[in-house]
Amino acid sequence: MTQTIPPHGGELLDLFAPEAARPELLERAAGLPSLTLNDRELSDLEMLAIGALSPLRGFMGSADYRSVVESMHLDGGLVWSVPITLSTGEAQADSLRPGQDIALREPSGRVVALLHLDEKFRCDKEREARQVYRTTEDAHPGVRALYAQGEVLLGGPVTVLNRPGRQGFPQYRLDPAASRRAFVERGWKRVVGFQTRNPVHRAHEYIQKCALEIVDGLFLHPLVGETKGDDIPADIRMRCYEVLLAGYYPAGRVVLGVLPAAMRYAGPREAIFHAIVRKNYGCTHFIVGRDHAGVGSYYCTYDAQRIFDEFAPGELGITPLFFEHTFFCRACGSMASSKSCPHAKEHHVTFSGTRVREMLRAGETPPAEFTRPEVAQVLIESMRDTSGN
Repeated sequence: MTQTIPPHGGELLDLFAPEAARPELLERAAGLPSLTLNDRELSDLEMLAIGALSPLRGFMGSADYRSVVESMHLDGGLVWSVPITLSTGEAQADSLRPGQDIALREPSGRVVALLHLDEKFRCDKEREARQVYRTTEDAHPGVRALYAQGEVLLGGPVTVLNRPGRQGFPQYRLDPAASRRAFVERGWKRVVGFQTRNPVHRAHEYIQKCALEIVDGLFLHPLVGETKGDDIPADIRMRCYEVLLAGYYPAGRVVLGVLPAAMRYAGPREAIFHAIVRKNYGCTHFIVGRDHAGVGSYYCTYDAQRIFDEFAPGELGITPLFFEHTFFCRACGSMASSKSCPHAKEHHVTFSGTRVREMLRAGETPPAEFTRPEVAQVLIESMRDTSGN
């Protein structure tokens, strides 16, 4: 029988309460102190529940938090690159005591989990921003979210009672245990994961298909948690993926699933995080392109590739595949990168994001060398619907 790659830390966790225990736990939760989670915290909780953040059993305590911030390792030595924390204000923190259970709620009031509070501790937001995001500027969306959170962090394991977060795209919501089964059923031993929060254009398609030449299957795994306000909404992106896969990919070699994580825009550190998460989903390889998880000009183009050199061989347990910026070269007559194309830039078909958006808003289809016409049509229609034209 085909075996999948071991999860990070060796055990794929499931933090949901047993079904038979849920009624009693929900009844008990009604009398407990409670904390309302924001969108990112709910995404983190869902990722914890389904084992995507294995080996974490809850929100980080002080030892793991400080070790991750300073060294990109958990306190026990396992690689981990971004803090997974739960915050609150000082007033509420003063009313809580280690050893208590706390009901975690959605903004609607629905109880989603119990936090078994081990400790509460203060975070150093500026230090975390500098180490994790490489900037202390609050213009950075990840840093802005960090500065907005409470001053006290609550650490401890969680028991999840109701699946948190928005549950769209049910046909694509493959938890790590389900994606691993899907790979085994297909006989895939080598699976490459691809992270995206954008529609897949020709450059992305090219590097995915290059990777498909050396593995058994592609796990196209777009992120559908919280993103910046100007990112294309998840439902529109999903339609783009569907039309692209229907026309341009071999049906038996691609699995489309959604990742419920929120974007942190942490660039290099987030590239490591995304690789570890895809390892938990069963991927053996992970594509890292230009400016992975970047935003603005905070990171150099290939910083997210260079960071992998900071770990010993085998330490991550998943193989990164690095790709240069790719483009269509008219002189070559094909997709290429600076590694394979000798021609000057005037032969390359490239468009800024601003120019592409202008074309789409005007109902113009960008050249086929840049994007597939079916993808462009989905985007044009979505902009027409949004504008009311």
